[in-house]
Amino acid sequence: MPLLSKRRCRTLLFLRRLLTCAIAAITLMALLSSVHVHEVPNLPSDASYKLPAHETGHQKLSRERSWMKEFTRPQMLKAPVTAHKLGGGANTSLNLDKLWKQPPNRDYVPCIKPSSSYKSPPESRGYLLVHANGGLNQMRAGICDMVAIARLINATLVIPELDKRSFWQDSSNFSDVFDESHFINSLAGDVTIIKKLPKELANATKAVKHFRSWSGVDYYEQEIASMWEEYKVIRAAKSDSRLANNNLPPDIQKLRCRACYEALRFAPQIESMGKLLVERMRSYGHYIALHLRFEKDMLAFSGCTHDLSPEEAEELKTIRENMTWWKIKDIDPVEQRTKGYCPLTPKEVGLFLSTLGFPSSTPVYVAAGEIYGGESRMADLKIRYPIIMNKEKLASVEELEPFNYHASQMAALDYIVSVESDIFIPTYSGNMAKAVEGHRRFLGHRKTISPDRKALVRLFDKINGGTMKEGKNLSNRVVDIHRGRQGSPRKRKGPLTGTKGTDRFRSEEAFYVNPLPDCLCFSPHLTKARVRWFRSCIFRHVAGKRCRWCFFTVRLRNQVVVDIEVD
Repeated sequence: MPLLSKRRCRTLLFLRRLLTCAIAAITLMALLSSVHVHEVPNLPSDASYKLPAHETGHQKLSRERSWMKEFTRPQMLKAPVTAHKLGGGANTSLNLDKLWKQPPNRDYVPCIKPSSSYKSPPESRGYLLVHANGGLNQMRAGICDMVAIARLINATLVIPELDKRSFWQDSSNFSDVFDESHFINSLAGDVTIIKKLPKELANATKAVKHFRSWSGVDYYEQEIASMWEEYKVIRAAKSDSRLANNNLPPDIQKLRCRACYEALRFAPQIESMGKLLVERMRSYGHYIALHLRFEKDMLAFSGCTHDLSPEEAEELKTIRENMTWWKIKDIDPVEQRTKGYCPLTPKEVGLFLSTLGFPSSTPVYVAAGEIYGGESRMADLKIRYPIIMNKEKLASVEELEPFNYHASQMAALDYIVSVESDIFIPTYSGNMAKAVEGHRRFLGHRKTISPDRKALVRLFDKINGGTMKEGKNLSNRVVDIHRGRQGSPRKRKGPLTGTKGTDRFRSEEAFYVNPLPDCLCFSPHLTKARVRWFRSCIFRHVAGKRCRWCFFTVRLRNQVVVDIEVD
């Protein structure tokens, strides 16, 4: 009997401990699913990237609104302010909170300081001239790559010449678009940069070179650097995609990020106007920045003609045929759309936003040039979302006058408003969409919803064909498709399996689309803060011995950070 009694006691003690652990686990899970407050200590100094505030003639712009501010702490946004009162009570409020909720940044913070072995720029062997080709964001990426290339070949970089012969015919110089002095001074410890080639070399023989696309260190340090034996000046005929995305020294990758996210900021007048547009957009509450790439140049280049008239399709075909540097002329528009290679139309965007659950009172900033088809093509989108704004509506004619007829400067304004938006949605994966997505990842993985155009086209065609209707079923499918396409942290994607040569490099995710892992590092300081916070919650809500709960929390730390916080 005494032996039986002891066994019962041991069994009861074991069951009690098991039940206590179960209660603790359930409490912990409940806390994690309902509370999102992070006790975050001061970040390391290289996590802060701010631009100085500038004043326009009528308004002082707040430093806190800087589009290059420290990354936003997730889950700390205020409840959205809508232009009209919404019905639905608590459920509507919860749904809206979920829509605007930012993805967790998984404790990744910017880390772009050079290593201890990184040296000041060595003695220059010559001068590198650069012709930056393409639109604003293509030029931005190319310029940053040329900074890294100048470092690799020990060159003095001359301020790049911007493209004036592209589709947009923009006459802007570097200093019209970017802060030239800041660019030079910020990179002084990396590369020597001068504004103009020295006069004594003005008539010197220049080696004009098309650098090989997606090249690595060996190509530049051996083949290109050997040209210094014959030339004092090398001219890069193009700047886009001249440097590999991966397998470069860590210090070179960090230099690319310092150039892109610290040094190459916009000119003061553009930055100030951009901040002003953000402030005015914020007056409507949380807003979506929609990169609506339904513009004449994109439609002509991609060969997409869905929802266009025969006359419009013929006009776009003529433009494509007349652009000598656009290599592909004969394009099947139906095949393009089916494969997901076409930008969403304004009508499709309206349906997409509705199925995601955004109410009609959602403010939408259209980051784009002139929409092909004008106001008539925007009608369906405006019926669903009447608060459609753009820079022309937010600013007066006089305020925008200095930037008019300069496509790069106008695109820079859209870039600032897009980076600073609560949610960014590109309708096409072009250069601006990639650049803004990468910048938002760098600033704390701000929410970016990337439409799965191939999947959406199939659903939209079913609606047009009458085999599916708008409603809960469609909404659930669209939400499910995009659950993992909202800008959460992940490593940069490598090449597609089976691809070779240039196709292999072309299939990789571009460096500036996702700077992780090269320029974003996991911060153990934030994790420790989370552990302390979890532990304090357990102390308050669960009775038990202190050391037991400390051990319990630390033991689950990795699972808590990685798994439980998934949206």
